[in-house]
Amino acid sequence: MSTHRFCRSATVSVTLVAAMIAMTACGTSEAIVPASDAERIDGGTLVYAHQQEPQCLYGGWIEQAYISYQFLDNLVSLDDDGSVVPWLAESWDASDDGLTYTLILKDGVSFTDGTPVDAAAVAYNFDYWIAGGNSTANVWLDGYYESAEALDDRTVAVHLSAPYPRLLENLSQSYFGIQSQQALETRTAEENCEQPIGSGAFVVEEWNRGENVLLARNDDYTSPPANAKHTGAAYLDKIDWRFVADGVTRVSALRSGEADAIYDIPALEWAGLESEQWELQKYVTPGRPQQISFNTTRAPFDDESVRKAFIYSLDRETIVETIGHGVIPYDGNGSVSQATPGYSQAAADLYGYDVDEADSLLDAAGWTDRDGDGYRVKDGKTLDVVFPYNAGTIINADGAAIFQAVQEQAKATGFKVKLIPVPPSETWAGKYAGPDAYDISAGYWTSVNAGILSITWRPSTEEKPNFSNSAFYDDPALGAIILEANSTADVDAQNALYQQAQEYIAEHATAFGLYDRLSTLGINPHLRDVWQENAQGGPTFYDSYFVE
Repeated sequence: MSTHRFCRSATVSVTLVAAMIAMTACGTSEAIVPASDAERIDGGTLVYAHQQEPQCLYGGWIEQAYISYQFLDNLVSLDDDGSVVPWLAESWDASDDGLTYTLILKDGVSFTDGTPVDAAAVAYNFDYWIAGGNSTANVWLDGYYESAEALDDRTVAVHLSAPYPRLLENLSQSYFGIQSQQALETRTAEENCEQPIGSGAFVVEEWNRGENVLLARNDDYTSPPANAKHTGAAYLDKIDWRFVADGVTRVSALRSGEADAIYDIPALEWAGLESEQWELQKYVTPGRPQQISFNTTRAPFDDESVRKAFIYSLDRETIVETIGHGVIPYDGNGSVSQATPGYSQAAADLYGYDVDEADSLLDAAGWTDRDGDGYRVKDGKTLDVVFPYNAGTIINADGAAIFQAVQEQAKATGFKVKLIPVPPSETWAGKYAGPDAYDISAGYWTSVNAGILSITWRPSTEEKPNFSNSAFYDDPALGAIILEANSTADVDAQNALYQQAQEYIAEHATAFGLYDRLSTLGINPHLRDVWQENAQGGPTFYDSYFVE
């Protein structure tokens, strides 16, 4: 155990979470802030408390992307200003017609199994993603990717079926981490799930399911992104990536010294930690915000006026400000978050809080009667709204509280909202996933640009189903706007089309926004140079080191 620890227990188990809370007694609640020129200590184990455990250590979920960023390198990275900078690819260019991207790889980089990070391995990864190896990488490339080929050991050409100007920007997301071709071809799916092989700054040493993942330094690391703070191997010896589901327990672990850094700080705890001088970082996730989509295929929300009535019945901004304590940003846009280039403020502002308008719309739609509990009734049927949400995975405790407030406010207008918290086991099993399973659905989707619209709103057909379209809203006009935007090279013209699509979605009331998804970190001041990568806000520990 490293000597710079303050009040650190010798055990690494996180099963006794009550013991972690008790550890707060062994130190002051206020952080001890070392001098700005405090001496760096190379080595040591960083204990990090994360809120969710993925099913595999790589894949298409943001929680998988966060951990895989530590051991899988990408072709490119995203800088603070949103520009694409080198990582495994040191340079690139696009053909005049926009259909071929040619990337030159860094020389001499190897995966941690000793095989080379060469053009053949990179081309294999593209085909692997498209074949289903990563569901999110697949949907980003779907409809554009044609093939990839190695032109020589260091040169890979990616061929597209249609122009896709923001391809490289999208490749900066951690879903596109490059894995060893040999590992993918020769090991079992379970082996690759538990110990993926990349070329990153750390390697997966051990996964104790339900407790933690131990990551060890890759001493031979030579390929940091251009926007990293140093070169060479990481300063830390290891990362103890723990899974601690309860937010209060994570905060207690930080205060006690049981954890050096924690993720997903409850809004109620933010001001206290800030006043105690713990380092806090907040990243507003671009892409789709935490929003609610209406199931447009069945009553009651196959009626656009009823959808609008539901939105008008909610004082969304007050709900978010009250529960979010000024930490969680309100966002009225149901399709693109305010942190995203190409955001439409007009779409966000279209619906305010207007109970009279909600009542008028419901009356006109025939929901004129009320039962003894005040719920609207039409032809003997109550205005029921089935609202399952993914508790403990997609939706944290703050989000659940916001949904409860939505339920209460909608009741005043006459909607009977049935909230159903769906546990992780049922989420992964696909329960409440189809068009017959719910009336409204909540969720987000991270993205570096408004191209997320092509994933969440592309029409779903029998030949080409789109399971990410949670509103089941198949509108060819909307789809055409989004497709045109995706292939428009001029950024301003592209964003104007994306804004047009957002406003179309808002005008037809197919979804509405509530709040922006956050990636938040609390950090002991004795730990320096933790930063959030710019594509998805995941914690980056390659540059991190301790001081005393």
